[in-house]
Amino acid sequence: MAYEFRLPDLGEGLTEGEVARWLVAEGDEVAEDDPLVEVQTDKTTVEIPSPAAGRVARILVGEGEVVPVGTVLVVIGADGAPAAAAEPPQRIQATPLVRRLAQELGVDLAIVTGSGPGGRITDADVRAAAGGDTAREGRREPVRGVRRRIVEHLARAHREVPAVTFVEECDFTGVDLKLLLPTVLRATAESLREFPELNARLEGDEIVYLDRYDLGIAVQTDQGLVVPVVRACDSRPVEELRADVDALAERARAGSLAPEELRGSTFTVTSAGRLGGLLVTPLVNHPEVGILGVHRIAPRPVVRDGEIVVREVGNVSVTFDHRVVDGARAAQFTLAVIGRLVVPT
Repeated sequence: MAYEFRLPDLGEGLTEGEVARWLVAEGDEVAEDDPLVEVQTDKTTVEIPSPAAGRVARILVGEGEVVPVGTVLVVIGADGAPAAAAEPPQRIQATPLVRRLAQELGVDLAIVTGSGPGGRITDADVRAAAGGDTAREGRREPVRGVRRRIVEHLARAHREVPAVTFVEECDFTGVDLKLLLPTVLRATAESLREFPELNARLEGDEIVYLDRYDLGIAVQTDQGLVVPVVRACDSRPVEELRADVDALAERARAGSLAPEELRGSTFTVTSAGRLGGLLVTPLVNHPEVGILGVHRIAPRPVVRDGEIVVREVGNVSVTFDHRVVDGARAAQFTLAVIGRLVVPT
């Protein structure tokens, strides 16, 4: 007898997954619950254990391939007996972005030969099939893992969200910059209570106002940008938020975040420190309707009581979905956050 292991539904409406790395090879003996495969989903890697003991008879999906939930990934023979496995069905290996490009160019993917790993169809293959430029220059790497998720997520956000950005200066002189991000998280959450349309999401023809304040924090890693979630930012002390921020950032850079640590944010805050620039316009983290950015803070000359003094000043921006949030309300929200950050002197 043989056990066919299929890609499970890992939650949050997952419809497909990418095989990031096999932890076994064909012919290996595995015990039940031994590490079997790593699957990329929701910007993190999930290690899936073997559901049965036996010999790995056949691996049907290669590393880097993206397949729907329910696809047979591997066949395991019971009690070490090699199991015969039928030839896997022919699948069109293409990311959603490539499928969309094919639809736009009128290309039938069923007749396109993929040049990517495992026969995956690339955008260059689609353009070539459509009669476009076939010249291939430079070093090429397939878009995989976190980077593939970023490409799909940001393309969707750019396509679907009519975003506007409001910017204002903030005097951070009285803020302990070692506690900057958790301090901003608390100020943001408290301000979201006053402006509930920014702590919301648009679902069809309904605006869903959320009564929790779980804020995403943008963290840059070697694999790309990920957004873990700090829970209950409205009701916890700054020092406690700091501990969460530090722990989440450490796990993000180590690639060990759990899927639930990347789900359910209601609003996002991003702060790149010295790399934040004078001003950037972050993209809204869909399906949220707003994102707050804290940009480079540095000593600047400002006028206070008719005199020029040096203060620690930086820009604060809010990019928002104009379908849900009016410009005046977004401006008032930004000023409310700044008002909670400025310490009178």
